[in-house]
Amino acid sequence: MPMDPKKHEMPLQDASKRAKNFGEVALGYTENVAVAEAKRCLCCKNRPCVSACPVGISIPEFITKIKEGEFEEAYKIITKSSSLPAVCGRVCPQETQCESKCTMGIKFEPVGIGRLERFVADRHVESGLKEDYEITRNGKRVAVVGSGPSGLTCAGDLAKKGYDVTVFEALHVAGGVLVYGIPEFRLPKKIVRGEVDTLKELGVKIETDVVVGRTVTVDELLDDGFEAVFIGSGAGLPSFMNIPGESLKGVYSANEFLTRSNLMRAYEDGSATPIMRAKCVIVVGGGNVAMDAARTALRLGADSVRIVYRRSMEELPARREEVEHAMEEGIEFNLLTNPVEILGTSGSPDKNENGFVKGVKVIKCELGEPDARGRRRPVEIPGSEYVLDADCVIMAIGTSPNPLIESTTEGLSVNSHGCIIADETGKTSREGVYAGGDAVTGAATVILAMGAGKAGAKAIDEYLSKK
Repeated sequence: MPMDPKKHEMPLQDASKRAKNFGEVALGYTENVAVAEAKRCLCCKNRPCVSACPVGISIPEFITKIKEGEFEEAYKIITKSSSLPAVCGRVCPQETQCESKCTMGIKFEPVGIGRLERFVADRHVESGLKEDYEITRNGKRVAVVGSGPSGLTCAGDLAKKGYDVTVFEALHVAGGVLVYGIPEFRLPKKIVRGEVDTLKELGVKIETDVVVGRTVTVDELLDDGFEAVFIGSGAGLPSFMNIPGESLKGVYSANEFLTRSNLMRAYEDGSATPIMRAKCVIVVGGGNVAMDAARTALRLGADSVRIVYRRSMEELPARREEVEHAMEEGIEFNLLTNPVEILGTSGSPDKNENGFVKGVKVIKCELGEPDARGRRRPVEIPGSEYVLDADCVIMAIGTSPNPLIESTTEGLSVNSHGCIIADETGKTSREGVYAGGDAVTGAATVILAMGAGKAGAKAIDEYLSKK
């Protein structure tokens, strides 16, 4: 039988319907389609896909089990390396990692590794089967700060090794960026809850509403009997452009906008957490967060949503899949365009009030010479300013780590961007303190944060084994 040159399509909700609801866009493979896609894998001996996976999943092995119809065995292979398979199968950028090295991709489309991972994880959940872990407790305690992808991965790996792990989460729900940052239509919250519940079954304790640096400090955790601490607190401090009008009513950071919608369910009628039901929305930025904010605004009832990005489509950092979905849903893209001022109605100066957004003045750009990262620098074109209508502006131009932990932890070094300095193992300048994920790298992907969590768990295990 000849090899199918193209990966099997992922079934999707119709674009005109999904743009009006928060149901998951991608519907997942059926059993027959998953098996057919798995049969496209060549099971290469040198396994290039594995070397490109930040957590080192045994990809050919789990795909072979799918070919054989052994779906639960495939799940067991994945979970030897990944604590969050249902999450990664949905939001991991496989196209730039494992699938980018797939041998099939040299002449044809690569195997749909991410789609197969999602199928296996979802099939496991549907089966209702529980894994029976044989864990020998070693009596040593480890604290994990933050319940995002790096923290949960570190906690899961350490729990499997017998450590008594407690995760401290600042918000009232565990999951970090997985619950407050990624919309329901891309990552249903029940999926995250299921992954967290699996970790609890391993013995991981999770304490919510604990702001490390305020409620308790890292130093106090170490004094309280924890023998090591892993900091996976993410990068939740939003950036702004510092242009006129950013204090107007109707200007959000993407963090606030998505947190209100995702975690606090502000889109529901009667929610205690309000969110602006804008009609004309502008989202500034071109990453995955910008796509998430724009598509959320559309689902909240906006008549028009525009992405304003200062580079071209070729430089747009968001996943191609997310960009394509946004375009299908009717999101407009104003490229090579940069905001210079947010225009508003007049407020009441005597009451120290700001007005509301009524538009955004933008300027056209052209691409100049590459910057330090090799990306062509946008250069504004004098005299090309014009105004876009808007009653809501969402800034999605990046985030940085909150300085709270660094400022309250003795001897913890950070760089000029506020990121904790750690080596490839996660070891920091403070004895017994390790860190990983966005708190170290700045905003990055879920799978890279998971890789850092695995590295941190390995280093902590080696450190405590010597004590």
